[in-house]
Formats: sequence, structure tokens, C-alpha cells
Amino acid sequence: MSDIDALQALAGESFLLPQLSLEQINSADHPVGYYAEGETVLALALRDCALTELPEAIRQLTHLRQLDVTSNDLLEVPDWLGELATLERLYVDSNWLSTLPDSIGSLTRLEFLHADDNQLESLPGSLGDLPRLKRLYVMSNQLTSLPDELWRLPAIEALYLGSNPLAVLPDGIGALATLTELFIHSSGLTHLPESLGELAALHTLDAGHNALRSLPDALGRLRNLKYFLYLSDNLLTEVPESIGELTELRYLNLTDNRLLALPDVFGNLTRLREVRLYNNGLTTLPDSIGKLADLRELHLMNNRLATLPETLGDLASLEALDLRNNRLTALPASIRHLQALTNLDLRNNRLLSLPDTLAELPRLKKLDLRWNKLRALPPWLSDLEARGVIVLK
Repeated sequence: MSDIDALQALAGESFLLPQLSLEQINSADHPVGYYAEGETVLALALRDCALTELPEAIRQLTHLRQLDVTSNDLLEVPDWLGELATLERLYVDSNWLSTLPDSIGSLTRLEFLHADDNQLESLPGSLGDLPRLKRLYVMSNQLTSLPDELWRLPAIEALYLGSNPLAVLPDGIGALATLTELFIHSSGLTHLPESLGELAALHTLDAGHNALRSLPDALGRLRNLKYFLYLSDNLLTEVPESIGELTELRYLNLTDNRLLALPDVFGNLTRLREVRLYNNGLTTLPDSIGKLADLRELHLMNNRLATLPETLGDLASLEALDLRNNRLTALPASIRHLQALTNLDLRNNRLLSLPDTLAELPRLKKLDLRWNKLRALPPWLSDLEARGVIVLK
């Protein structure tokens, strides 16, 4: 049976299958269709078709490189899927799958496997036989463990494991020398293994929304960590000194923890552009924070800050500073040096007065002073308003 005959068989099962361009078949605007070169079908999309089983006619598409059956009602993937030897991308997200067939290990050309939002309780060990697999997505399933064979994937670059009841991240993960992205959020983790430090290529790590009480010192060995480190909504009371080794990091989120202080080495993170530290118990900031010359945004709301270091004024690139819901009674004189600052939020502190130098901030667009204890409103606030600054008081 030719590929076109197989498509006609599918059409006979009540599918209208338009021929699409490669761009169209990857677009949400075209949930159903196929892409072909000549008479050879290379990609097939049957998204949101209420399928309860994979049509047998697909088995005949022996040159298929991409199969997308997202958002159906599939309860299982048949063993014959392993016969599609040329498959490079497989999308089975948003179905009702509880397992994947062992035969998936025969798809030796597979590079992308998307199986988010199913009911997977386990993964087949044969996944470890996929020499070209680069990206594995199994978020929002029911996985309680991961097969040891997963740690022998030679080409894996991205592991999306979040929103599973894993509880433990195995030590074996440290063997994935090619891994660049790791998402293990919302997985009930209470600790991270020291072997995490072996992931020398890792540039993105999301371990938020777990129950971590501490971070391994090995975290500092992730010298390539660059795009973001997300640790929000854990139970952290401190940050290890080794975090100072992450000198390429640009985004750091430690919100909704139990931090009381930051280590002095925090100032070593000179590439940071955005830092989120709100909803902690910080009472002070280290003087070294002034070394963060590239910092654009600093979010510190809902802490217990009573004072700010004079070095805050050294943040020459800072554009947004959120200090609401703290215990500040005064601002450092150095705040006048924040020449790039556009948004300053001082709501609900204990400020009695404001430094006149706030009027000298040339790029200020919004100043929020509500719910303080200012004895009097300084006259220069009118000057700010006259130049277009939004002043909330």
C-alpha cells in the first residue's frame, strides 16, 4: 500500500486530510493534515480528533518523520509504533496513556518525544536505547520513579519531568553530560543529589514548587548555568556559598522560601539581570549586592528589610526596584545614583520622610508611596508629576 492509499484509508475513517506545508502542519491553526514530498508522506497531524486508538493505516506510512496525535482520547500506543523506523518527532500529549510500549526503543531516529499531560505511571527502560533522543517531555503525569536506563541517553539535551509525584531525583542524572535544560518543578522533591553538579552543560534549571530544605554545594559546579535558576516556593532557609560560582547566571528566582539572609558571595553573580526574592524573611542585604552592574530588576517585596546598604546606589543598570511591604524607615542617600531607574515601589513601609534626591532620578516613570507614615509630602513630588511621572501617594 502506498502512502497516499494509506491516507485514503484514513479519510475513509471520517478524517478530512488536507495537504499542508511543513510550517502549517506545525501550527495550531491546522490541527489535521499531512505534509508530503511527492508521493511520500513525511508528517501527519491528527490533533483533537477524539481518537480512542491509533488508526492502523498509520502503520503503512513507513517514511513518516513526524506524528502528532495530541489532544485525543488514546488509552494506549500500539506496539507496531516501533515499526515506524524513520520517525523523528512523536507528539502524544494530552491523552489518557498510562504506559508507552517497549517497542518505542526501536525508533532509533527519534529526536523529540512529547508525552505531557497523560496518566503515565512508568516509562519503559527501552527509552535508553534511543541514541538520537534530544528532548523528552513527560510533565504532568503520575510518574513515581524513573528507569535507570534513562541515564544512558547519549544525546539528551532537555528533560521536562515536572509535575510528577517523583519525590526523589536519582543520582544517575549526573551521567547526562549533554543535558542543557532540566525541569523538575512540582515533584515533591525534598533534596537534590550532589551528582547534579556533574551536569556541566546545563544552562537552565527549574526546581521550583518542591519541598527543598537545602541546596547541594555541588550547585556551584554548574558554571554554565545561564538562562535561569528557578527555586521558588520551597522551604529554603539559606543559600549555599557555592552559589557565588554561578557567574554566568542572568535570572534568579528564590521567592516564597524562608531566607533570612544572603551570603556575601551573592555579589559575584555579576551577570544577573533579574533577581526575585519576595516572600522571604530577609532583614538585610549584603553590601556586595552593589556589584551586580547588569541588574535590571530587583524584587524584594514582603520581606523584613529595615535598612538598605549604601551600595544599592551602585546598581547603575537598575530599572525596577520593588520594596513594598518591608520595614524601611529611611532610604540610602545613594539612591540618587540609580540613573536608569524607571519604577520604584515603596508601598507599605515605615518611611517618615523621603530624600530630596529622588527628584533627580532622570528616567523615573512611576513612584508608589502609598501606606507609609510620611510626615509631609515634599513639594518636589509636584515637579515629578509635572514631568509625567506617575506618583501614587
